[in-house]
Amino acid sequence: EQEIAETKSSLANQSYTSYMLDAAYKGGALEILTAVLSCAWSYQMIGEHHEKIPGVLEHPLFGEWVAGYSSKGYRESTEEIIDILNLADQLKYEQKHGIPHNLLKGMTLGMIFQKSSTRTRVSFEAGMYQLGGHALFLSSKELQIGRGEPVQDTARVLSRYINGIMIRTFEQSEVENLAEYGNIPIINGLTDFSHPCQVLADLQTVREYKNKLDGLKMCYIGDGNNMANSLTVGCLKVGMDVTLACPEGYHPDKRVLNFAAAYPNFKLVSSPKEAAADADVLFTDVWASMGQEGEAEKRRIAFKGYQINDDIMSVAKSDAMVMHCLPAHREEEITAKVLEQHANEIFDEAENRLHAQKAVMVRLMAAEN
Repeated sequence: EQEIAETKSSLANQSYTSYMLDAAYKGGALEILTAVLSCAWSYQMIGEHHEKIPGVLEHPLFGEWVAGYSSKGYRESTEEIIDILNLADQLKYEQKHGIPHNLLKGMTLGMIFQKSSTRTRVSFEAGMYQLGGHALFLSSKELQIGRGEPVQDTARVLSRYINGIMIRTFEQSEVENLAEYGNIPIINGLTDFSHPCQVLADLQTVREYKNKLDGLKMCYIGDGNNMANSLTVGCLKVGMDVTLACPEGYHPDKRVLNFAAAYPNFKLVSSPKEAAADADVLFTDVWASMGQEGEAEKRRIAFKGYQINDDIMSVAKSDAMVMHCLPAHREEEITAKVLEQHANEIFDEAENRLHAQKAVMVRLMAAEN
């Protein structure tokens, strides 16, 4: 117990973590390991030092989580997220008051779209213009990448022409391959696995309305899709209580659930009303995402009852916010009445895509200038 207490004071004490992992792995004492390391600091420590810990990727308890930690963008600290939100607020103020901020003057962002978009394209393109830079729309239909050119070749070529890439695509691996082979910042505009820029805008909006993030309860009702994945990670990182209500067979990605298991303030339930009880913020998304149109009827049956409506709102806090990343399918995941009652925060959320993404571009690309 004394050794554990001393270890908690130093997250960088890799040798102790390695010892515990090795002892539990060889001795099969997973219950002991789980008890000792069942808090966020230890998961973070293992993730940060995974390259120095022999056999961790094969470990039955931590292996899959570490693989996700090292490759799926869980490494951003709370401080980094808050820094981006603070900068987004500043850039929003300056834009509203006509204060120029040409922080990316002379720089170019390439925007690769393999999925169609309204908010992502317009917000990134307008954002680069407002920052003094230029954005290039690069449809996969018009690039050699759409004709079979390896993504690693595209990454290395574009890195010699432009200052950053935003990609909106299907496979998470495409984003990661661009990052691996390119030497310029790569921004995830959306994949089937995650939607991090949207969640930054969501957090900015919640903080604008509630004046804080830490300690708030959020609930998400619906499909355990990329939004559920990214909201889980982002909201837990900033200290929010997170409860998801998803039907069986439509849970978030297992890697995200493994990540969330380190947080006692996370719950995954089947009842929307249970999730919404005393919630400060309620999120939802479409039942069938882009590329899942063929499953629409099957999903309508599976998601019956997973709707934000008056009944759900009656158990949330009286001043609860409702958020939707849009586009919304009224009378499916949300009623028209509730959407219109909360239109101000939903469309502020949409606007904040612009400001949050500008902050991301400045933090990533200004450093390259």
